[in-house]
Amino acid sequence: MRQDTKKRKKASQALRAIGGEDWAKSRLLDLMLRGKSCFDEVMLDMGRMMAECFMLMEREEKAGPDYHPSSVDLRKWASQQGSVFIGDRKVRLQHPRLRGPEGEVELASYAQLKRPGGFSEELLEKAVRGLSSRQYEETLVDCAKAVGVSSSAVSRHIVEATAAQLRSFQERDLSALMPLAIFVDTIHRGGAAFMVAMGIDYAGNKWALGFWEGASENHQLCVELLADLERRGLRLGCRVLFITDGGKGIIKALRDKFGKKLLHQRCTVHKKRNLESHLPKRFRKEAARRFDVALSQNSYADARKMLMELEAWLRDINDSAAASLLEAVEELLTLHRLKVHPLLRKTLHTTNPIESMFSVVRDAEGNIKRYRNTKMAQRWLAASVMHAEKRFRRVRGYEHIDELLKQIEGLDEAQQGMEKAA
Repeated sequence: MRQDTKKRKKASQALRAIGGEDWAKSRLLDLMLRGKSCFDEVMLDMGRMMAECFMLMEREEKAGPDYHPSSVDLRKWASQQGSVFIGDRKVRLQHPRLRGPEGEVELASYAQLKRPGGFSEELLEKAVRGLSSRQYEETLVDCAKAVGVSSSAVSRHIVEATAAQLRSFQERDLSALMPLAIFVDTIHRGGAAFMVAMGIDYAGNKWALGFWEGASENHQLCVELLADLERRGLRLGCRVLFITDGGKGIIKALRDKFGKKLLHQRCTVHKKRNLESHLPKRFRKEAARRFDVALSQNSYADARKMLMELEAWLRDINDSAAASLLEAVEELLTLHRLKVHPLLRKTLHTTNPIESMFSVVRDAEGNIKRYRNTKMAQRWLAASVMHAEKRFRRVRGYEHIDELLKQIEGLDEAQQGMEKAA
């Protein structure tokens, strides 16, 4: 028997001894088949040894021990040189073979390890964390033993992975999602405007819903975005709360679609900045304080009264600032009118959740110097948004979502009663 074969068998026996025969077969092999990312931080030689051991273990599981075969149809057939992806590196190893009546029998562990898609996905995961493809080769340990890591190969794999992410994102079925609230905002990249929608479902989970590209943020861009969401099954209606930064094009599109039944919360942070921009510096701090105190009230009546007092105060300083506040008073107080619990209101009264997602997107695309075309911009946006989605957490105050749903339902019934009376 060849010396290297003996060594691999001894290593396989050592792995079995770690936790017993049953544990090695069921737990370790299952771990290998389901998640090869566990090898990312393992030394290259150890990863190669473990990969070979798992393939030997799978072959023995199917064919039986050397001198006690469990199947007359399967025969062990030495080994040959092959290559697999361990973590984010492509390495060469000895691939054990198994033959059956109809020829070669593929090992599931070997098929999983040599899957190029996994390599692309892990490269993409590193790329969206800021790793440049031109510097990728420098990050590898023992480069002489790794193959297929040139900058062009890395770029090609990343293009494939981002294209797959774009298809997955644009075709994702939204019919099972029950939207409680939808944030709509625009991010500008590569000279184009991408209007993005992010939703919160009835369980308090956040979801990246979709995006639509245009030349600028306008009414038609929002119309196309909403149409795309509905095409993929998202149920948009008068019971969905929309949170926006106050862009006129977005508001016009929402009002055209939902009319008087629209539930729209204006971002309080954007409105406060807008008010401050109208005022001389010496008045800005006081205006911001009054604005925050008004919105911190739990009662709709108290909050509205204080905002109207602020409007009167602003009228003596800057008429434009007062007018800006007055036109948005009711939309600033939508959550107060719905009696949303203060903890949940902290999440829903600003566009901070979607702005936070944009921050992750910008970090992920930090090494991109320019977008060669619109497809590249879309691919990277989809990949970055899906990367950000993995970090989403359940919103604070999700325990009070049922209370909000009851308030929305009651408001809807009241509006229907008024329409019938009219």
